[in-house]
Amino acid sequence: MSTHDMSSPMAQRVAASFARQGMMQHLEAQLLRVEKGEVEVALPYSDKVTQQQGGFHGGAMGALADIAGGYAGLTVAPEGMEVTTVEYKINFLSAHQHGELRAVGKVIKSGKRIVVTIAEVFHLDAKGQKTMCAVMQQTLVPVAKTY
Repeated sequence: MSTHDMSSPMAQRVAASFARQGMMQHLEAQLLRVEKGEVEVALPYSDKVTQQQGGFHGGAMGALADIAGGYAGLTVAPEGMEVTTVEYKINFLSAHQHGELRAVGKVIKSGKRIVVTIAEVFHLDAKGQKTMCAVMQQTLVPVAKTY
């Protein structure tokens, strides 16, 4: 995790849930930042996230955007509730190899029945140059916590 304060109850709630994400653990994704209504996650380049030409796979980019938006939504969900994705739409803007991806999820509208988020996915190269490579809009629904 980054130097951002991850000790707040909200950040701890998100971090505990993120730690239970088998797919994110498999892909070696990292939770970087948690604020009310906004979450940032990173995905390092590896052979686990590539497509046949060696670039980041669209499925990995979509999963990262889904996680960033979903956890942004969790930051505004009432205690005892979680959120689940019922729909997202993603546009892929550019393809990249190496470096890492960063997704920033933001809550656009939080209601009792639905939460709408967006996520922007950026590629960071070895020099730290940042290029937007995908943008997603997502609909979440609050659900009762089951564990």
